[in-house]
Amino acid sequence: MARVALYVRVSTHKDQTVENQLIALREWARASGHTIAAEFADEGISGAKGRDKRPALDAMLKAATRREVDMVAVTALDRLGRSLPHLVSLVAELEALRVGLFVRNLAMDTSTPAGRLMFNVMGSLAEFERELIRERTLLGLERARRQGKKLGRPKVPPGVEHRIAALLEAGTPANRVARMTCVGNAAVYRIKRELEACRA
Repeated sequence: MARVALYVRVSTHKDQTVENQLIALREWARASGHTIAAEFADEGISGAKGRDKRPALDAMLKAATRREVDMVAVTALDRLGRSLPHLVSLVAELEALRVGLFVRNLAMDTSTPAGRLMFNVMGSLAEFERELIRERTLLGLERARRQGKKLGRPKVPPGVEHRIAALLEAGTPANRVARMTCVGNAAVYRIKRELEACRA
């Protein structure tokens, strides 16, 4: 029987708990004769966040890379991620490591032929979704060009850049600097990175 890693996640601490998910997965593992090798829980973290913002997901994937588990079990696909392309990428990573995935609410097990078929269908849907998004983006850009709109991010005037730099040097938080100067967060963080590079 397989060594299984249980992965659970909830988006908020307020009215959600990982315990119900763990109970359901433990019961499944016991009934299937599997050994629970480890349990990983991300609490209060959105499924839209990537691996770098989900420590338990990262730890689980590292355990899979080290061949410490044969299968990962979740109660539902949205516990792993919110977007179909992200899910397919994650499952493909597990498959490359020869680690199966069990999804309780779908009764999907990628270590079986039927489970792999379902996964391949998911992959095709994800590819279709990516193509639709790309097509809509290209059509939107073409329409904007025809309307004479300038594309790309507007430049921050030098005077505003100096003010942002001064505020950052004074210890003002980046988000507050963005509000004070009416400049996007991305531009403020770019200037902050440049300042830090100069000090390094």
